[in-house]
Amino acid sequence: MPVGSATFDDAPRRFRADHPEDKFSGASGVLFEQAMAQTRMAICLCDPHAEDTPIVFANRAFRALTGYDEEEIIGNNCRFLQGPDTDPKQVEKIRHALATEDVLVVELLNYRKDGSSFWNALHLGPVYDNDGNLMYFFGSQWDVSDVRAARAEEHHAKMMARELSHRMKNMFAVISGIVNITGRMRGIEKESAEINGRIQALGRAYETTLDEASSGSIEIGQAIRAILSPYGADEDRLIFLGNGARVPFQTVSVVGLVLHELAANATKFGAWSDDNGRVEVDWKRGEVDDSAALIIEWQEVGGPQVSEPENDEGTGTAIVNRMLRLAQGQIDREWAKDGLRVTISVPLGSMA
Repeated sequence: MPVGSATFDDAPRRFRADHPEDKFSGASGVLFEQAMAQTRMAICLCDPHAEDTPIVFANRAFRALTGYDEEEIIGNNCRFLQGPDTDPKQVEKIRHALATEDVLVVELLNYRKDGSSFWNALHLGPVYDNDGNLMYFFGSQWDVSDVRAARAEEHHAKMMARELSHRMKNMFAVISGIVNITGRMRGIEKESAEINGRIQALGRAYETTLDEASSGSIEIGQAIRAILSPYGADEDRLIFLGNGARVPFQTVSVVGLVLHELAANATKFGAWSDDNGRVEVDWKRGEVDDSAALIIEWQEVGGPQVSEPENDEGTGTAIVNRMLRLAQGQIDREWAKDGLRVTISVPLGSMA
C-alpha cells in the first residue's frame, strides 16, 4: 500500500524505527507493522519503565476511536480517557493489574476528545522479551456501547415481563374468584368451572411467553405445551411434534382457547375418555391462500369411535369458531373412525 494512501497508517513503522532495541526485526517486524496498521481494533502500547507509564504507540483505530491525534496521545498516560462518570473501582482494577503484571479485561466509561462518552472493553496485559523481561503493557480497546445498551434494554424487558407476569396472575386469579363466587350464588357451579378452565388455559399460555413478548414475537411451542400440560401427566398419551415456529404475541389468546376446548372435548368424549387413547399435536409455519399462517394439527388416536354431532354447536365449539373467525383463521374437523382430526390455521399478518 503506498505511503501516500489516505488509509495508510505509518505509526507502526515509525514505532519500530524508534525502538530498534525491541527486536521487531525481519519477518516479525513486517508482521507487526501490517497487523497494527490494518486491524480495526484500537491498540496501544505503554512503557512501564518510564514515569507514569505513558503511551508510546497508538494505532489508527485507537486514534479513530478516541478522536485524538497521535501527538496528543503519545507521552500521556491512558487516564486522559477517563472522565467524571468513570467508575473508580474499575480504574483501581487497572492499577492493580499494572502493579502485578496481570492480564485484565474490564469495562469502563471513557471519553473522546469531543467530550462524548463510550463504554470501553479494555483488554490489558504485559508484553515480555525473549529473556522474560517486561517490555510494554499492551492495551486493546473495543467500543461496546451498543452491547451495553442492548444488555440494559434486555434487562429492562425482563424486569417488565416479570412484573407483568405477576400482575396478570393476580388478574386471572381475581377473574377466577369472581366466576366461582357468581357460580355458587347462582347455582351454576358446573358452568363456572368450565369458564374457569378457559381462564386458566389463557393464564398458562400468557405466562410462558411474557419474557419474549417485548420482541413482538414468541415461540408458540412454549404456549402450546403450557396450555396442554394439565392433560399430559402420561407422556404416552400427549405427544408434541411441533417445531420452534415463531408467531406474533397476539396469537396466544386464539391458540390458548382453541386448544383448551379441544383438550376438554377429548377428555369428555374423545381419546382421553378411553384408557388407550392418545393425542398428537403438531404445529408449524406455513401458507394459506399465499399468506403466512400458523398451522396446528390435532389428531386423536385409539379412543372411542366418534361421529359428527347432530346437535347445534355447543358452547365450546361456538367459542372456537368465533375466535378463529375474528382472527380470520380456519378450522377443519374430520370425524375419522379412529378419532377426531383437526387442522387449524391462524394468519400471521405482517409477520411473514
